[in-house]
Amino acid sequence: MKIKNGFAKREIAGSYIVVPVGKEASEFNGMITLNESGSFFWDCLQNDTTFDDAIKKITSEYDVEKSRAEEDLKKFITMLKENNLLDE
Repeated sequence: MKIKNGFAKREIAGSYIVVPVGKEASEFNGMITLNESGSFFWDCLQNDTTFDDAIKKITSEYDVEKSRAEEDLKKFITMLKENNLLDE
């Protein structure tokens, strides 16, 4: 799975936002705001990866239980799917 092409993460005044670029700008209306962990999840999914590999990256970066990382990543992936931002 990975983030679809046509979307870019930007940092503006300490906040992270995802905006459509190119042809996606006409199909996706709006932007998505990410917190710090959401920004890290986004970065993990920029290249094709598995759920387990993303969890390994998250647990090595943050002091978090694996079960909590899995729960949070599942919620993030659900949000991406709901907004049609994920290639599986």
